[in-house]
Amino acid sequence: MQNVDWVRPLLNEEEREGFAHSFPQNLSYPPKPYSPDKDGCIIRALQLQPRLAMESSGGRLLHQSIWVSSFCSNLRGLNVYVPGVMACSSHVEEGDLVAVSVAVEQPISDGGWGLGITRGTVLQGLQTDPYYFERNGLFIGQGTTMLSRAGIFRASQGIAVDMKNRVFNLPSFHDVLEGEIFLQNLPSIVTAHALDPQKGERVLDMCAAPGGKTTAIAMLMKGEGEVIAADRSHNKVMDIQKLAAEMGLTCITAYKLDALKAVCKRNGSSDMTTLCYNKDNNDVIQRSELRSLENGGSSTTIVGSNVDTACKENVSNEKPNERTYVSKADIRKNMRRMRNGPGRNQSLGGRVENSKGFLPNSFDRVLLDAPCSALGLRPRLFGGEETIETLRNHGKYQRRMFDQAVQLVHPGGVLVYSTCTINPGENEALVRYALDTYKFLSLAPQGYPCITTIMLLKNLHPRIGGPGLVGSCEFPDGYIEEWLRPGEEELVQRFDPSSPLDTIGFFIAKFVVGSKDT
Repeated sequence: MQNVDWVRPLLNEEEREGFAHSFPQNLSYPPKPYSPDKDGCIIRALQLQPRLAMESSGGRLLHQSIWVSSFCSNLRGLNVYVPGVMACSSHVEEGDLVAVSVAVEQPISDGGWGLGITRGTVLQGLQTDPYYFERNGLFIGQGTTMLSRAGIFRASQGIAVDMKNRVFNLPSFHDVLEGEIFLQNLPSIVTAHALDPQKGERVLDMCAAPGGKTTAIAMLMKGEGEVIAADRSHNKVMDIQKLAAEMGLTCITAYKLDALKAVCKRNGSSDMTTLCYNKDNNDVIQRSELRSLENGGSSTTIVGSNVDTACKENVSNEKPNERTYVSKADIRKNMRRMRNGPGRNQSLGGRVENSKGFLPNSFDRVLLDAPCSALGLRPRLFGGEETIETLRNHGKYQRRMFDQAVQLVHPGGVLVYSTCTINPGENEALVRYALDTYKFLSLAPQGYPCITTIMLLKNLHPRIGGPGLVGSCEFPDGYIEEWLRPGEEELVQRFDPSSPLDTIGFFIAKFVVGSKDT
């Protein structure tokens, strides 16, 4: 990884250029009490929006408007992309000037929370619209449409609105020094350092999209070794491939794979797979004889990088010389798909390689950056999305993925678990589950609380995050959720958005895998 000093003057130049022609003098932060707090969270201010909309359009009120999702990245100063558009005024054409507002969730009739609209709704933008007040979003700026209304809701990707004037003074970093840098939150970078990958190792990133941590891992390995990136989304795997190509990282291989099916299964084989790790030649060697479905039960021996290939061969459900039956209904369905092309929610095209999973004990290090409730992300506008039940369901889902991850790391290897949430049920509770379920796992120190000259000379990593939570929590139904025990809190890193570090909420736990024979 190169020193960052060379990129600082380039970033400063890009930033000055972005600010120079992005913001007029009369468009500024909303006055108190409607100013954003330090987390970028915004207080809804309906009476403020008409004035801001007029200021941003030279004194005239814009009647054409676009609503974006509260998860849309333009809250950080970026342009509006097609998937983030929720609703749009009628007769919007390419090149039109539009007011951009965030769709804020509100209480709905069934007692829950929602937007009250579906994607593609026509916004009238006038008080004569019977749903005007319900559709009055939070104004965040003005932009020029890059597509017509029809094009926005037909396309599957691309920029919908080029933001010109923004309420929040953040320039877009889209395409800034593309191929040279990749912007990440601080905890994400710390996660790659906590994994501490070494040259020549075989590393798996189980839920890799969009690929930021994957590329950071490859850079720490100096491009020497094998980095496997897996994700269950076809389009996200393509994004990982694109990012790796842009960064010139050839050691990354991306697969389409569900993390819940990460461990390779052999259909029709009753033999258990037992692997051992050979430290001398860095290979994984299979010790037990396995029954090969394609070779009529003959035993196979799998060594080193051939494990995945052999795994794919052994999981085939087709018997030799047997024709696969295809029904007439499937033929008609395939013909319609070929005639109509991919659907709106289907893949974008392009080739990605599917994986049937990986053999147990076949990786030196595994990163499980698990899907979570994302309660640590910011800026974010949402209301009432999560309940106690949904939060507990997140934890159950993550345990199933962890059960897969722990099988893939060989004894002596490292497993890192991370989330971007502040919910203890998805963080400390998972660590408690892991330590109580798998006795061969132990928490490993992730760094040191201060930086000294000796640490720098030894290339040791400083500890940046705070301690974890100790104790437990009892729910109304009597369920007790166990967290960390005294002495374990300093072995994890918890990033609190309200801390002086001023980062997103995040959690990192590092496990060392001992002998699995006990």
